[in-house]
Amino acid sequence: METLDKHTRPGVVIASSSSGLPASAFIQSCRKDPSRILVGHPFNPPHLIPLVEVVPHPDTSQEAVSSALEFYRFLGKRPILLHREIPGFVSNRLQAAVNNEAYSLISRGIVSAEDLDAAVTSGPGLRWAITGPIAINALGGGGGPEGFMQRIDRLGPAIRSWEEDMVKHRFDWNEESLANLRAQAENSLKALDWSRLTGERDQLLLQLLAAKAETSSKL
Repeated sequence: METLDKHTRPGVVIASSSSGLPASAFIQSCRKDPSRILVGHPFNPPHLIPLVEVVPHPDTSQEAVSSALEFYRFLGKRPILLHREIPGFVSNRLQAAVNNEAYSLISRGIVSAEDLDAAVTSGPGLRWAITGPIAINALGGGGGPEGFMQRIDRLGPAIRSWEEDMVKHRFDWNEESLANLRAQAENSLKALDWSRLTGERDQLLLQLLAAKAETSSKL
């Protein structure tokens, strides 16, 4: 980053594709113009997934942020702006939260790794690809802006009890838990045709993106 900052002409935005390391952690050696440095984190596979997380550090200029957002939109991406730095950014933190609960459920013998994946791909994962959790909550509360809090008021106590149990049994990364998780995951994954899986994933992603592009709603 120091070399890029030193040799890049003024006004050019420099974006790191870091997947979780904030820019403020590596700009100390950038003395020419650190105000044009930020993170532009794409999501894998980046040639298909539209998401890019734009993460400025506290001294990134508004001009650099606006230029980055405009650039990613021009490429057909869907940039989101983080208003302040946080380790792991947004999407990876969401994934980490889901993964931790998944690891806990599998390692404790609650569900097999194969059925855990099915619980996502045949259920909430389908909805998440269309509306996301906030809109889903509102729809679950009857729809409309008021639907979100209606769902919270109705289900909040139950959800809170689930979350308390999740915290109590969160995956703690000890050797026994890791061994149980590894055995379950390997048993589920060993029979997969990985080349076929990748091809089918990419084809379905393209079909989903094409379908979303045809909708009138901002999905």
